[in-house]
Amino acid sequence: MVIFTLKNSLLTERQKEVLRYRKKGLTLQQIADILGTSKPDIFILEKRALENIRRARASLDSLWTLSTTPICTMKAGSDLFDAIFLFYAEAAKRAIKLPEDPIELINRLRSENPERIHGRYVKVDIALYLREDGEVCSG
Repeated sequence: MVIFTLKNSLLTERQKEVLRYRKKGLTLQQIADILGTSKPDIFILEKRALENIRRARASLDSLWTLSTTPICTMKAGSDLFDAIFLFYAEAAKRAIKLPEDPIELINRLRSENPERIHGRYVKVDIALYLREDGEVCSG
């Protein structure tokens, strides 16, 4: 079994450095100046880092769904609160007791899916699953 640490992640040290600076609000040119390289090089480093992160998330989503039961999909454009209550209704139809209350689940989904949820609205379809241990996960 491989245990991932910051040292052996899917990102190179340079990619992590660029992302740290971007998180602080620096522009590509500012980062290039600090690292002594060109703006296009920083653009490519950031682009590859974000692609690695996207692929890692997709892999984890696939892994989670192997031992889960699909419950419903929150459709793009739907109100998050309405979608969550649909999820609870679907779970109730299947006599599945959920461990979280709706507000806790909404808050967790928002924090886990910031690129897919904006305010009260779902920007991109989000499938909701239930793991065997009763944990709700999204994919």
